[in-house]
Amino acid sequence: MQMEAGLTHGGWTIISEPRVARFRFGRIRKFVTLPVHMKKIEVILFLLVAALLTSCATSQPKTVRLPESAFTSLFDGKTLNGWKLIGGKGPGYIVKDGVLICPADGGGDLLTEKEYSDFIVRLDFKLSPGGNNGLAIRSPMEKGQMAYIGNEIQILDDYAPKYKNLKPDQGNGSLYRILPAKQGALKKAGEWNSYEVHAMGREIKVFLNGQLVTSGNLNDVRDPQTLRRHPGMLRDRGHIGFLGHDSHVEFRNIRIHELPRIFERPNATPPVGFVSLFNGRDLTGWKGLAGNLTNIAQMSLDEWAQKQVEADELMRQNWKVEKGALVYRGKDFKGGKGFDNLCTARDDYADFEMLVDWKIEPKGDSGIYLRGYPQVQIWEINSGGVNKKHPGSGGLFNNEKTPNYASKYADRYVGEWNRFRILMVGDRVHVFLNDELVVNNLPLENFWERGKPLNAFGPIELQAHRSVVHFRNVYLREIPRPGEEYIEREQRMESLRAPKDR
Repeated sequence: MQMEAGLTHGGWTIISEPRVARFRFGRIRKFVTLPVHMKKIEVILFLLVAALLTSCATSQPKTVRLPESAFTSLFDGKTLNGWKLIGGKGPGYIVKDGVLICPADGGGDLLTEKEYSDFIVRLDFKLSPGGNNGLAIRSPMEKGQMAYIGNEIQILDDYAPKYKNLKPDQGNGSLYRILPAKQGALKKAGEWNSYEVHAMGREIKVFLNGQLVTSGNLNDVRDPQTLRRHPGMLRDRGHIGFLGHDSHVEFRNIRIHELPRIFERPNATPPVGFVSLFNGRDLTGWKGLAGNLTNIAQMSLDEWAQKQVEADELMRQNWKVEKGALVYRGKDFKGGKGFDNLCTARDDYADFEMLVDWKIEPKGDSGIYLRGYPQVQIWEINSGGVNKKHPGSGGLFNNEKTPNYASKYADRYVGEWNRFRILMVGDRVHVFLNDELVVNNLPLENFWERGKPLNAFGPIELQAHRSVVHFRNVYLREIPRPGEEYIEREQRMESLRAPKDR
């Protein structure tokens, strides 16, 4: 067994390897890739500073409770102005004596007309025996299971016998089936309880009657089934509301404090947990397309090396950086084939969440290849080969056994910037286009070898398809698979298809 050795500071053990810093505090591990040009003294200084910052981050600062004057009411106590009912039953929701009531014979999803991003929301609720409802946060204004396509903070009479066998992430205060809540803070049915819910980026906290019962960072969720089942957890904005479930529940004093979001400039600081794949200045971190996964597997080392040199030269001719964006303006289309995709220099991406902004010109056609497999489609209604019944971007265009189109049209006008949020876990994919879920947990099929499973690792590619296309704000968050806290890059590369005599 190889012994780990290194600097120690405040309980943190720091292990330095070539290009990799590994931090250990007990069983907690953190990994940071270092620039290859860093000198030994620079590495040591970097590690010391990082350890100090991490130690500070692990301390528990006192929670500052905002005054009531900082909050705005969402419910006027008299009407449902500012709210919209989706999938209502019976009387839906009613207002009586300043209280919002979901009667046992009513319900549905009652959502704010306005959307919210980061916020603190406070409210009081009172359950009937066996009562069941939910607080929707960052949820879409559409029919569906809001706990999955949106987010639901559970409101439930935990003490009712019929709920005794529920899982911890189904109890009152939990972010349903994602983050479990501590039990014991809920009052008995018929008594008023108070909620304070914090949504700040991916950090979610729930206070019940003054006690912190739920706390977690959604970027730490790694269970594949949870990630596939809950595309809504990726949303960074949406509606707030109540999710009625055939039982009597009352609400009052519903108010919110909106938190400012940092203005996102092109290719600036990536969101927390993400890294930038494009620096906004040059093609650092990218390479040309030497061949698809099947082609490369058949090449000798010499053939592969020569193809890569040619591909990199074509990349420099056809891909430009203009006003902070990657722009394809190809004129040499490889003898008429017209595919000189831009590939990440790294070939070992596994499970990940990706953000990328894009825009096209009239009749444009492009896409995003995931682990080297085509593709999340980009086009517009006048593009050649467009699906006239389903013209929206975002679909898994090359699928044959499952839908290969976007479930809804969410594109902006040609020439305007669009944003993809793509989650890939195993072979399953979620795609959001401009905050609309257009692909929900569909498998990406193997275009290169039909019927065979996808490679476990591969590159990200920006497709060139004989038309001008722009990309910016290319961010990625890797999601370690369960049990894979760290994998040496060399080990990952062994699982990739390689030239036949490598």
